[in-house]
Amino acid sequence: MKRSAGILAWRRRDEGPEFFLVHPGGPFWKNKDDGAWSIPKGEIDPDEDPLKAAQREFREETGQAIDGAFTPLDPVKIASGKVIEAWAVEAGPDAAAITSNSFEIEWPPRSGKTQAFPEVDRAAWFPGSVALQKITPGQMPLLVQLLQKLGVPTPPVPPRGAPTRRRARSGTTARRTAASTRRR
Repeated sequence: MKRSAGILAWRRRDEGPEFFLVHPGGPFWKNKDDGAWSIPKGEIDPDEDPLKAAQREFREETGQAIDGAFTPLDPVKIASGKVIEAWAVEAGPDAAAITSNSFEIEWPPRSGKTQAFPEVDRAAWFPGSVALQKITPGQMPLLVQLLQKLGVPTPPVPPRGAPTRRRARSGTTARRTAASTRRR
């Protein structure tokens, strides 16, 4: 079973707490917003302490070190089967000053050209109700846990516009299936 470790940073504001999320880079995520943001996280190396892995991933994805009084959150299992171990910490990373590591993929597909993209293309601070809309569905329980630990009533989750994304994904799957059938 694959495991990831991440950090959910938060800060106090007069209007209530805000939460630090990152947006994945690369062409797949370019035009996605609601339901696409994440806590900074990544896979745990063999024999690596999960909290140290979370701190390493935070640094790799934002270019900033993070420290403080880490509060463990209950792990969540996402649709892929991966388990995410996460810690909350009151901290103040600078969303405007992130520098991310990068990854390479063939882009456009089947072009033979390799391009590098940042693993994270931007970061932002969001109030709870907005963060619940932005965060990926699999990571939402982490945010809800932290809201509860902070004694903040969990606001209703605003609609994400998911039907539009689901239709697009279904259409893409249908086209891929049809294309695969034609090749046989």
